[in-house]
Amino acid sequence: MTCIFDPRNSQYKMPYGAVTCGEKIAITLRPDRSEDFSECALLLYEEFAEAYWEVALTLSGREGEQILFTGSYDAPDQPELIWYGFRLRRENGETVWLGKNGLCAEKELTPWQQTVYDGSLPTPDWFGRGVTYQIFPDRFFRTSIPDPAGMPGDRIVHQRWDEAMEYLPDESGEVRNRDFFGGSLAGVEKKLDYLKSLGVGTIYFCPIFEADSNHRYNTGDYEKIDPMLGTEEDFRRLCEKAHSLGLRIMLDGVFNHTGSNSRYFNANGTYPDLGAVQSMESPYYPWYAFFHWPERYDAWWGVRTLPAVNETHPTYMEYIIRGGDSIIRRWLRAGADGWRLDVADELPDDFIAQIREVMMEEKPDSFLLGEVWEDGSNKIAYDQRRKYLLGRETHGLMNYPFRVAALEYLRGGRAEDFMEAMETIRENYPRPAFYSAMNLLGTHDTPRILTLLGTSPNEPPQDQTARAEYRMTGWERERGLRLLRAGAVLLFAFPGSPTVYYGDEAGMEGFEDPFNRGTYPWGREDTALQKHFTLLGKLRNVRPSMQTGNLRWLWAEGPVLAFARDEGEETTIAILNVGQETVEIFFPWTKHLASDAISGQQFVAVRDRLTIRMPGMDCMLLI
Repeated sequence: MTCIFDPRNSQYKMPYGAVTCGEKIAITLRPDRSEDFSECALLLYEEFAEAYWEVALTLSGREGEQILFTGSYDAPDQPELIWYGFRLRRENGETVWLGKNGLCAEKELTPWQQTVYDGSLPTPDWFGRGVTYQIFPDRFFRTSIPDPAGMPGDRIVHQRWDEAMEYLPDESGEVRNRDFFGGSLAGVEKKLDYLKSLGVGTIYFCPIFEADSNHRYNTGDYEKIDPMLGTEEDFRRLCEKAHSLGLRIMLDGVFNHTGSNSRYFNANGTYPDLGAVQSMESPYYPWYAFFHWPERYDAWWGVRTLPAVNETHPTYMEYIIRGGDSIIRRWLRAGADGWRLDVADELPDDFIAQIREVMMEEKPDSFLLGEVWEDGSNKIAYDQRRKYLLGRETHGLMNYPFRVAALEYLRGGRAEDFMEAMETIRENYPRPAFYSAMNLLGTHDTPRILTLLGTSPNEPPQDQTARAEYRMTGWERERGLRLLRAGAVLLFAFPGSPTVYYGDEAGMEGFEDPFNRGTYPWGREDTALQKHFTLLGKLRNVRPSMQTGNLRWLWAEGPVLAFARDEGEETTIAILNVGQETVEIFFPWTKHLASDAISGQQFVAVRDRLTIRMPGMDCMLLI
């Protein structure tokens, strides 16, 4: 049977993908004449409004052996998720339903998704265009060995930059994360020229506010830079220098919980403020949910050192968002250009929406990013369908679906599956959000990408000490490097901001936290890999097609993937072959020549067709 409906094809649905509020959506069904259908209805359900309605489609003509049912409807005037399918009736009175799973019985119908978003609020275009570099501040670069005396917490400072980090639990069974290497804001400032040379346009910092752990996701004081990183003046100077080089700064906002050792909770009595644990009269007491004060309280995933806050409490929202000198406002004024919201799943929709509103007031060109690990357009968290991407909350999300699909493909999966996964995201996400996604292969929460690509997924070392000490063999590392070179081409050529986790471009290895958080190997970098990332960063910055170009799939079969990015007269084509064998592929090319920007090799088109013999475990970027 021929295709009856394909929402990704303009012959069946216009426009493609997500639509803005009130936009008209045209639908065409094309069943075979032999199916003998005489009636068709479009069935729609608005999830947030809990409204169901039908649109009768008109039998409007024929094309060869197919008949056409056509119609249209107007998207709601408020952001929505619409789920839709079709009911068809044959001349003999039989009724069948059509969904993503094909013709079926009513109870078996799997509906399509239609995202409707508010397109009236602008999305800053600088983030999606450029390259992002994620820095775990303690491990990037230090200018001197710091003295932890007087700093919150029981801190240990490594004397050597290349020492092994602590990873085993203490006598009470806790991994304390209290060992520091002394990376600082001044250290980042000294390396700004290096980051600029990589083509970086945005520096995304893991938390930099005062906290007694090396990861600083247990905030102690939102108003202070952690003293081991420097001072507010150091931050302002860093932002000023970065801006002079054309770089922007994105901060990590951890607003779902604080540290137990914070001025707000103050479990250890470290701070002079009257914390929620000291007294029910504390101004911070209403921020927390105590089951039995003071020893039993709600905590993030039950971790007692991370007491959860009530984000909707008026004084908390005033302090973090709405106040004249709120945390959101004051650090934008100090030089930040954006916020990344930690565990956005666990922040109320209104909380996120108000952050965006205040950011637009304070710095209209600032960018709001959310940490979401799944398809953010239809995510359900705590039994609530979330609205991150409907135009009034985040501008974009961390694109973990890209990482999952890319990693599966690079490790021997099928190009078809990568394409399908990304087409699902492209179809579901508003275009501004798709082009503003933070695309990534690794972060502080995932094992190093080189380790994942080089080691066998079936035989990783299980013992914690073995994982800490593991280094890939020469063969494993060579395999990982070849696949990472291909993965980097995929990352830099795809729509969204290509994001490099510090040191991935230098060939760093390591399994999960904390082994993925080693110190940057200054003077011991893999220079060949570094040059590869540098070239891709420069190309990303000078080629509009790689920044904002439309996405066009050319080849997705087995180990070989090829796609084009088109912007005006300019085209860039990424080609990857992650298999072992050389494969010949071909696609239209109206110009005479094509050049591989990586190797310099040139190819001649014959009769407007380009034929490429693509070696195994290799990649190209044709321009």
